[in-house]
Amino acid sequence: MNTSLFISTLKTKGKTMFSYAFGSAFYVLLIMWIYPSFAKSNALDTVIKQMPQKYLSAFGFDGGMPKNLGGFLAGEFYGLLFLLILIIYSVILSTQLIVRLVDRGSMAYLLSTSVSRTKIAVSQAAVLILGLLLITLVTIATVLIGSNMIMDNNDLQVSNFIQMNVVGFLLFFVISGYSFFFSCVLNDEKRALSLSGGLTIVFFAINLVAKMSTDLEWLKYCTVFSTFNPSDIAKGTIDILPVSLGLGFAGLVLYALAILIFRKRDLPL
Repeated sequence: MNTSLFISTLKTKGKTMFSYAFGSAFYVLLIMWIYPSFAKSNALDTVIKQMPQKYLSAFGFDGGMPKNLGGFLAGEFYGLLFLLILIIYSVILSTQLIVRLVDRGSMAYLLSTSVSRTKIAVSQAAVLILGLLLITLVTIATVLIGSNMIMDNNDLQVSNFIQMNVVGFLLFFVISGYSFFFSCVLNDEKRALSLSGGLTIVFFAINLVAKMSTDLEWLKYCTVFSTFNPSDIAKGTIDILPVSLGLGFAGLVLYALAILIFRKRDLPL
């Protein structure tokens, strides 16, 4: 990694990274703020239980109204908003870090210096991963601090909540990995953005369909999003170690391939 390039890119993209982190913090804080009134509503629990079971399963409410803050956040935040925030971050920033520089000719200036292609790619990848870590850590800190401030009787199960965020981070380690891969192997920014965004949307849609249809449940094996089940993690009914190791390995392979191909491929002048 080239330290100068890493710091320079971090300064350029730092505002963007913090905006996603604070956006995530704002939404999760808002959801925590409304949780006490939802938890006390028996009528809402009745309405939830009357909804189609597969629909409830897709969004983490298959057992009715969650009995603790972690379960509520799993369904209301980590089941959708958290995913959308990190999808947008991973796809857009990965495209900006490599292929945009190639497409606009800026990469030629970088390569004219003494910095090697490998160091350029590693430095840019490090910025992308650091942003993912920042968003995740800010979200965790917001919940841990905010839950004690907002709730009189804090029922957050901290261990399960941390595990939920670990798997969420690793999920987007993979998604940012294949997005970075497209950024490293293509010359056109729009094409890389389309492939990264399109593939992620397809994966997300497949995961929803697999959860909502018994006949199509086998589709869960065709999407990376099936590895992230925040409601089950919040309940403590799932062992995250195998999933975490699998996601971590897949992410490392994707980033390694991206850097290897970028180092050896021909680039337009």
